[in-house]
Amino acid sequence: MRTVLISGGGIAGCALAYQLGRRGFTPTVVELAPGPRGGGQAVDVRGVALDVVERMGLLEQVRAHRTRMRGMSVLDGDGREVHRSTESTISGGRLDNGDVELPRDDLLRLLYERAATEAEFVFGDAVTGLDQDEHGVRATFERGAPRRFDLVVGADGLHSAVRRLVFGPEERFVHHLGMHLAIFSADNFLALEDWQVWLRDGDAGYGVYPVRGNTELRINLGFAGGSLNADQRDPEAQRRLVADRIATLRWETPRMLKALHEAPDLYVDSMAQIHLDRWSHGRAVLLGDAGYCASPLSGQGTSLALVGAHVLADALADARGHGHGRAGSGGDHRAAFAAYERRLRPFVALNQALATENPGGPAAEASVERAKNAISLDA
Repeated sequence: MRTVLISGGGIAGCALAYQLGRRGFTPTVVELAPGPRGGGQAVDVRGVALDVVERMGLLEQVRAHRTRMRGMSVLDGDGREVHRSTESTISGGRLDNGDVELPRDDLLRLLYERAATEAEFVFGDAVTGLDQDEHGVRATFERGAPRRFDLVVGADGLHSAVRRLVFGPEERFVHHLGMHLAIFSADNFLALEDWQVWLRDGDAGYGVYPVRGNTELRINLGFAGGSLNADQRDPEAQRRLVADRIATLRWETPRMLKALHEAPDLYVDSMAQIHLDRWSHGRAVLLGDAGYCASPLSGQGTSLALVGAHVLADALADARGHGHGRAGSGGDHRAAFAAYERRLRPFVALNQALATENPGGPAAEASVERAKNAISLDA
């Protein structure tokens, strides 16, 4: 139990690759994108996830890239301010807590740079088949030659290829939450200075905030709707869908639409959660959004990915009986996967519940505090 294929080079995949490498495994990360993905919203590293980052030696760098919000304004459909806060923001919660909010691509770059010292990365490729037997897994790829691994980890997101290959069609496991989200970058055409703006009118709205020293905006457009069909996953179809759904909004919507059509990093998807009875089958196991997506509505997807990577790496090292940093080839992956689920499931359940506790609004502060600290790394 030494070679590990990780499908997906996002936050979960990079965090796991580093931690497995440090524990004597040989990880290979396969990522469809040509390199670490750019763009994305500001993400939160909260509670015990900060301990994971600290153990990876990245806490100070993560803090150095944090957003510096002073507060937020909530607007009505005509752009009139109806609420203002200098104590909290919708994206990051209370400003006086110890959590860290930073752009997703900054966090991913830090994780990738650390993981690349411990793992092989193959960009521009994807897993197409997995054939398990008593001794390992034969993986086939879109471009590369087939290879054998001892274990396979699906860290490939909401629409996980590993989950589909091992467990079946995603429709069995996806629970839609009735919303869509579109995220993209733009120049700071609103001249926002460490300040968020949120507008909602009916079942659509958007949140806008600056990043990277107020030089860029991250724009989050949200609107009601069910799951996306296959045609709507085409980038141009996505732009048309989003534009149609927010076209009736007022205030700065024309400039938002212009930025939408010019954005090089548009991400669109349904807000959904993933629920499975088991996260592993044979020599394959799921990590992060692939196994237990909580949706951006929870605010905890990044923390679940980081904590899940730590718990899985620990479980695999413990099952192999060699502890941290000592190589070996034995071990029982079944015991490791069972321990991973046993430790992590209560934490996942509390964090997924944050997305549904208060439909249309954020979860209570007490719920967030309880969920983000509901596990110990040293259990």
